[in-house]
Amino acid sequence: EVQLVESGGGLVQPGGSLRLSCAASGFTFGSYDMSWVRQAPGKGPEWVSSINSGGGSTYYADSVKGRFTISRDNAKNAVYLQMNSLKPEDTAIYYCNAKRIYYRDYWGQGTQVTVSS
Repeated sequence: EVQLVESGGGLVQPGGSLRLSCAASGFTFGSYDMSWVRQAPGKGPEWVSSINSGGGSTYYADSVKGRFTISRDNAKNAVYLQMNSLKPEDTAIYYCNAKRIYYRDYWGQGTQVTVSS
């Protein structure tokens, strides 16, 4: 059974930090590009960041560039999102996504991040 399980969300004050984790199982993790996508209340999904299967290339939305860092550990079947200098507008449910050309995508259940004083 394929599973993507996010963790690490929570309530943090503006300027604070959180580290999200996504644990993968049931598929060949090292062959998939991984992404984080978020959805704020009342808004559509927003792509946040991606990392290629080998971990050598990373990509970021302009809204998070310089504040967020994506990484992965293929030995642990995990992808991470280090979020620094958090802003209220970062409040959203954060989802982990696995993508591989010619194969179906996989999604996690999401983890809530709330940035508020």
